[in-house]
Order: sequence, then structure tokens, then C-alpha cells
Amino acid sequence: MQINLNQNKNLKLFKHISETAEELNQTVYLVGGYVRDLLMKRQISTDIDFVTEQSGISLATSLAAKIAPKSKVSVFKTYGTAMFRYKDLKLEFVGARKESYQENSRNPEIERGSLEDDQKRRDFTVNAMAISLNKDSFGKLIDPLAGEKDLEKKILRTPLEPHKTYKDDPLRMMRAIRFASTLGFTIEEKSLLAIKAEAYRISIVSTERMMTEFNKIMLSPKPSVGLGLMQETGLMNIIIPELTALKGIEEIEGQTHKDNFFHTLEVLDNISENTNNLWLRWAALLHDIGKAPTKKFVEGTGWTFHGHEYLGSKMVNKIFQRLKLPLGNDKKYVQKLVKLSSRPIALITDEASDAALRRLLFDAGKDLEDLFVLCKADITTKNANRQRRYKKNFEYVSKKIKEVEEKDKIRNFQPPISGEEIMQIFGIKPGREIGILKEKVKEAILEGKIHNDPNEAKSFVIKEAKKLSLFPLS
Repeated sequence: MQINLNQNKNLKLFKHISETAEELNQTVYLVGGYVRDLLMKRQISTDIDFVTEQSGISLATSLAAKIAPKSKVSVFKTYGTAMFRYKDLKLEFVGARKESYQENSRNPEIERGSLEDDQKRRDFTVNAMAISLNKDSFGKLIDPLAGEKDLEKKILRTPLEPHKTYKDDPLRMMRAIRFASTLGFTIEEKSLLAIKAEAYRISIVSTERMMTEFNKIMLSPKPSVGLGLMQETGLMNIIIPELTALKGIEEIEGQTHKDNFFHTLEVLDNISENTNNLWLRWAALLHDIGKAPTKKFVEGTGWTFHGHEYLGSKMVNKIFQRLKLPLGNDKKYVQKLVKLSSRPIALITDEASDAALRRLLFDAGKDLEDLFVLCKADITTKNANRQRRYKKNFEYVSKKIKEVEEKDKIRNFQPPISGEEIMQIFGIKPGREIGILKEKVKEAILEGKIHNDPNEAKSFVIKEAKKLSLFPLS
């Protein structure tokens, strides 16, 4: 089959590569995801892989000297690969090779091979197709493993016996699930059974590599597809057992609770329809994580999960540490949303006080809108009337919060009186009294005792300071 590259935006680049390979008396082929996406007419990746049956390093360095002399060529001699950046593209060149792995090793033993050897070592047939860039066969599709047919059928099949493919590189199990989730493909039955059998080997893969794949699943159009497959194959129990613990329904005295694992996947799918924010999606994934350890049956009441939001926010820290996810603002953001995830629901009454609304505003701050996106996604009832009622209730709370915010300016709260001002009023040096007075001012504003106003705050501080035996200088 011939692939017409004449309309491809990278045609000029491909011609340069073809000419350089011919000058070096080398072969060169386009391979991998770029070929797959080209045939699928998907948005083309800016990462492009090339294979030569000679030296990938020689080809890369010679090409870079011609078209990108200022680019640094990164060379990996062990694997015979080299890469450099050209405009907005990352170009990687590899010498065709065979690979073999020891049982407990992440690193393969490598020897030079043919193009077909290189295709067989790849993860799936749909990623093993190649397009020739050689002068005498420019644009020819080379597909000895029938990847094009699998592409048409939307099937993920391994080039070799699946157990061998997954043993060689266990990360391929997660890649299979990622492609199923992002491309809408089905994992071929033998391959799926092999993932279940080899799941335990994922533990030899670095956490960073696993989480790169996991986050791509999280960012897929419908993450429940991938996460459901991770649960089915046993990978989830190895990577995030806290989520697996949410699975299942218990019954005591005829009373049951919902399956919190599948509820979580529903919430994640709901939120994914409205945001591509990875960490907001993580907040949806972990919003009920504290329910397994707090689950309790109470006579006359039924199943309870008291304090699951608070415990869940604590669990977020441990999960992020173990999975080597960012421990700065992204983690704090997820913790905050998990901790506050049930708060808006408690305010859906006419009796909800302005003080309660102010406290939610203060605690959520700039993330209030994201909190409401999460809370709306948490509505998973299939009853249309209930759905409408819940959403109407959230609109009601949003309106009330907007009214309080316009009046009290709590969202981006800044103390109306500073520590320096307090020191000047009373002629004192830094000390615990200043922190006490500032906290009293904040509480008074949140409770509605005073407005968020400098003059009211100053009068309040002078009055409260007397209890600490402090008196203004004048």
C-alpha cells in the first residue's frame, strides 16, 4: 500500500531525511504512533520516530547538522538512539534492533536487527507499522504484522505472544489500557488475559513511568474505560489499592450502600465532560477515598461514612507521596477539594447562615468554582427529577454565595488590619498577641459581627485587646 505524503505538513522534513539517509547509504522509515495517527486521520503528534537498519545516531547527527545546526543532539549509545528538536518537533532516530529481557530486569539486552525485527519488538501491531522514506520506495506502507487491519477493527493486539510482550516491558500493560481509553480500542482477548496473568510484574516498572501512563488515562475522554480495565486486570489493586477498597456493596438488616468505586468512576466521567484540568479530575477520583476506612453500620440509621472527607484529604498526601505525584500546589489543591467536597451540599437549605457561606468562601477561596464543578459531577442519580432538583439547589447556593461575596469580599480575604498596624496602635513588638488579635478579627468577619472594613476592624481590635491587657497609645 502506498501512503501519499505529498500533502503532509512535514513533507519537506521527510525529504531532507530521505536525502541524508541516501548520502549515508542507510535505510530510513517512519514508525510508531505517528504512522498510526496518520492512518487514523487523527491530530498528528509532534513526536516523530524513525528507524534505520544502520546507525540511528549517525543519521540523527548528520541530519541535525544540515537542518538544525543549533540544536543539541541527545545520544543514548546503549540503545543506539539519538534525538533532537527541530522547530516544534521532537525527532528520535533508532537503529533497528532485537531485544531480550531477563525475568526481573527493566533493561533489555540489545543486538542489531532488521526493520521487521524492530517492528516485532514494539508493543502493538497498530504501533508497528512503518512508512518508507527511502528514495526508491518513498511512502510505501510496510506492515508485516497486519496492523492496518487491526486499526480498522480498533483492536489492540501484540506483535508477539502477549505474555512475552508484557514480560519484556510490563509498562505495555498500562499502555494497552491507555490506548483502549484514549483511542476507543478493544484489547484482544488473549492480550487481556495475559495482562491479568502478568499484572504483578508492573511492580518492577518505575513509578514515574507508570504515572505518566496513568495520567494519560485520566485525561482520556472517558477515564472510566481505562480505570475499569485497570480494576478488571488487577493493576489498580497494585497501584492504588485505596480505590479498590471502595469496590463492593455490603448489606446488613436489608440496608445497603452504593458501590463507591463505580460511583467514583461515574463522577470522574461526569467531571471530564466539563474540564481537562488533570488535578480537578484527580480530586474527582479521590473525593470518596476516605469512605472505605470510615464505613460503619449504625443501628436505626444505616450505613455512615462520618468524617470521610477529612480522612480522605489526609490520604491524598500519602497517595501523592507514594505515586511520586507533585507535592506542592497541585497536591494541596486536590486535598482542599476532597476536604470540602461535601460542604456545599450542607448549605442547600433556606436555614444556611451567611456565616456558613462566608466560611465556605474563605476556605475554598479562588477554587470555589472548581469545587462546584466537582459537586455537580457528584450527582450520579439516574432519576431525572432528582437530578434537576439537585442542580437547581446548587444554583440556589451559588446565588446566595454570590450575594454574600459581593457584600463581604471574603473570597480573596486579606486582613483589614495588619500586624504592623496593631503594633503601632499599642506600641508593642512582634508577639503572640498580634496573631491572637488577627485571628479574632478574621472570626468576627466570618461570623458577621463586623464588616470586612479597616475602621470596624480597628475598633474591634482595640476592644478585644483590653482582654489581653493591651491599651492603645493614644
